[in-house]
Amino acid sequence: MRTLAIVLLGLVGVGGCSDARTQIRIVGSSTVFPFTTAVAENFNRNNPEFTAPIVESTGTGGGIKLFCAGLGSRFPDVANASRRLKAGELADCQKNGARDIVEVEVGVDGLVLAQSKAGVPLDLSLRDVYAALAAEPFGQKQTAKLWSDVNPALPAVRIEVIGPPPTSGTRDSFNELYMLAGCKMDPAMKALEKTDEARFKTLCNKIREDGHFIEGGENDNLIVQKVGRNPVAVGVFGFSFLEANLDTLRDVKINGVPATYESISAFEYPASRPMFIYVKAQHVKAIRGLREFLDEYTSERAWGPGGYLSRRGLIPAAEATRIEQRRNATELRALTPEDLA
Repeated sequence: MRTLAIVLLGLVGVGGCSDARTQIRIVGSSTVFPFTTAVAENFNRNNPEFTAPIVESTGTGGGIKLFCAGLGSRFPDVANASRRLKAGELADCQKNGARDIVEVEVGVDGLVLAQSKAGVPLDLSLRDVYAALAAEPFGQKQTAKLWSDVNPALPAVRIEVIGPPPTSGTRDSFNELYMLAGCKMDPAMKALEKTDEARFKTLCNKIREDGHFIEGGENDNLIVQKVGRNPVAVGVFGFSFLEANLDTLRDVKINGVPATYESISAFEYPASRPMFIYVKAQHVKAIRGLREFLDEYTSERAWGPGGYLSRRGLIPAAEATRIEQRRNATELRALTPEDLA
């Protein structure tokens, strides 16, 4: 990483900021990090007149907090996100002067469960995952220690899942795609949502804290390494990390569906999810190379079928989605609260 020298010059006028910073600064999701890093490398190769961007893996939540903290050279230009921006986060951005935030969906990823090839193969349902990891599964005391405790058809292997911390966008996605979806398999929980939403959210989202779910940090590669060394453990991370480690890892089928490029791109895999970057439109006018960086990210050679991001494990969005998202980036369309409603 090259050293970033930041000179604070403050804001100029209503529509933008004056900025002597010579590098694009990007923060956020560890899942999106390798894709944005690849774009940064190609951008630098194709545009040698600009200084190479700095890309930092801070986790989605931490990155968005930095991104939304203000406008000007002290604050990042772009945030990677493995989940969509929340309405409250957009409000924070706008309150702190970053009025025009551009959302670009850059592709699709699968939030997979994976295990060491040395372990006993698992085939889990969303209900199994929720029942194994909830603090109070379906409102009952959590007593399961083995996978067979939640489903007699599963092997008598210790439940040990290594996943992301609460600050991670991947954790938000895990709660939505696995915990909430598994919780809703029970009719009583669906009924509870209508009568006591707060209790419903607690029962469906709160993960047990007795050592069977282990927070592995923001670095997905560390979770991959821990799972590879532990035949009992199951890891939670993006499909691209599984694809890059198929020599030591296998996917855990979910609802009988394997985690593959084809199943995720078709949204047949239950935990398929879009990936995003967020950009300050006001910074595009001030930071040299930021517009060209967006052009690189939304080019077919990058995110299209057969593009270099697909070779890194990012699954291209549908053609209509890519056309729409490229228009967002080119025209700097600002995200509105209504978009997130």
